[in-house]
Amino acid sequence: MNAQLSPLHHTAPAAVPSLRTIAVAHGDGIGPEIMDAVLHVLRHAVPDLRMQPVAMGEAAYRSGHMNGILPQTWDALAQYPVLLKGPMTTPQGGGYKSINVTLRKTLGLFANVRPCVAYHPYVDTLHPGMDVVIVRENEEDTYGGIEHRQTDEVVQCLKLITRPGCERIVRYAFEYALAHGRRKVTCMTKDNIMKLTDGLFHRVFDEIAAEYPQLEAEHRIIDIGAARMASRPRDYDVVVTPNLYGDILSDIAAEVAGSIGLAPSANIGLHGAMFEAVHGSAPDIAGKNIANPSGLLLAAVQMLLHIGETDAARDIHNAWLRTLEEGLHTRDLFNERTSRRCLGTREFAHAVVERLGQMPQHLPAVDYRQAPATPVQAPQDAAPRARQDKVLEGVDVFLDWDEANRDPKALAQRLQAAAQDGLRLAVITNRGVKVWPDGHPDTFCTDHWRCRFKAVDGTLAPAQVPELLARLLDHDLPAVKTENLYRFDGQPGYSVAQGE
Repeated sequence: MNAQLSPLHHTAPAAVPSLRTIAVAHGDGIGPEIMDAVLHVLRHAVPDLRMQPVAMGEAAYRSGHMNGILPQTWDALAQYPVLLKGPMTTPQGGGYKSINVTLRKTLGLFANVRPCVAYHPYVDTLHPGMDVVIVRENEEDTYGGIEHRQTDEVVQCLKLITRPGCERIVRYAFEYALAHGRRKVTCMTKDNIMKLTDGLFHRVFDEIAAEYPQLEAEHRIIDIGAARMASRPRDYDVVVTPNLYGDILSDIAAEVAGSIGLAPSANIGLHGAMFEAVHGSAPDIAGKNIANPSGLLLAAVQMLLHIGETDAARDIHNAWLRTLEEGLHTRDLFNERTSRRCLGTREFAHAVVERLGQMPQHLPAVDYRQAPATPVQAPQDAAPRARQDKVLEGVDVFLDWDEANRDPKALAQRLQAAAQDGLRLAVITNRGVKVWPDGHPDTFCTDHWRCRFKAVDGTLAPAQVPELLARLLDHDLPAVKTENLYRFDGQPGYSVAQGE
C-alpha cells in the first residue's frame, strides 16, 4: 500500500477546520466494547482530542423514538458535526427506521467511502495486493424506504434517482481518484434493465468522465462487475455506484480482501461526517471480549485524517499494521500460519498502543504527510438546466383486480367500456410483462395490473385523468395508484411497454 495512494487518506470533500471535540455513539451489541478499545487508542495517540457521548440505538428505540435517535442528540450533532459511531441494532418490523439511513439522509452525508485492502499474508485472501475504494451514493435509490402494499399479493418499493444526486457522487469519485493518485474510475449500474433510473446514473457518469481525461473511465453492468470484483479485484481502483449496489458490492469487496471485520466506512457531507465500521452489531458475541475492533479503529483513522490529525492517523495506522504482522490477532483472524497470540478486544487495543511510534516491517508503512496538499473539493451541483418541454400524453392506472380467472381480455373489455372519448387503452401488463393485447397464455398473473391509457391525439389534458379515474370507479374498477406519462422534449419519460 503506497502511502500516497492509501485509500484511508482524506475522505473529506473539503478542508475541515481542526476539530477538538468529536461526537461518539457507542452502539449496540459489540459496539460498546469495540468503541472502548478504539477510544483507548485515541486517548494515547491524540491526548487533547475530546469525546462527547451522544445517545442513539436500542435504548432510544425502546424509549419510543422510531429512528433510534434522541432529540438532544440532534442538538449535539449540530455542535459537533463529526461522529464516530459504533454498530447499531435496528429492531425488526414495527416501522422502526435505520439509524444509519436516517443520519445519512438527514445530515446530507451523500458520499460513502469504503476502502477494501488486502493485508496478505497476515489476513487470508485469494487476492494479495487488492486495493479498491468503493464510493457509494448514500441518500437515494431504494434506500428512501418508500414502500406500499397495493393488493393482497403485491407490494412495491420506489427507486428514486436524481440528476443532482448522481452529479454529486460521480464528481466526488473522480475528485477522490485525482487527489489520491488513482488511475481509474469504474461505474456500475444495471441500466440494461432499468433504463431510466440506472440509465441516468450512467449518463451522468459519462458526462462527468469527459471532464477528467487524465483518468481512465469505464462502465460495467453490476452483475458481471460484482462477479469480477470477487474473481479479479485488481481490475478495479475506484468504483462508484448507486446506493443499493454500493452497499452490496462493498461487503463483497471487503470479504474478498480478507474480512469484513477490517473494513472502515466514511460518510461524508458538506457540513458533517460520520465514521463507522462496515460490520454489524453481532449481538451473539457481545460482552465476550472477543470482537475485533479493527474496522472501527481504521474508521477512526479516516476520521483523524478528516479533521487534519495526520500525524496521529499515521501513528495509529502503522501501529495497527505492526500489531497485525507480529501475529497478535483477535479470534476472527487467528490461524496457525501467521498468528502468534490470540488477543481479546481490550488486549488488542493495548497491543496497538504499545506499538505507537513503531513502523511495520513487512507490510508497507503509511505516511500521511505525503498526502495531496489540497483535499478533495466539495462537489457542486451543476448549474440549473433549462426546463424541458413537458407534455402529458397518457396515464398508467394500477388496479387491484381478481375476477374472471384473472383473464386479461376480460379486464380489457371492462376498461375499454369505461374509457372516455379521446383515450385509448394501449396495453395491460402484470408484473411488467405485457398480457394484453396478444399476451402469452403461460404468463403468470397476480392481482396487480398496470393499465396504460394514451391520448388519441398525443396530448392529454390534466383534467382527463381524474375524469378517467371517476369513470373507472363507476365501473367498479377503483385505482390503487396512478403514474402520469410525460414526454420531455419529445422523448418518453417512462418505460415503454413491449408491443405498445
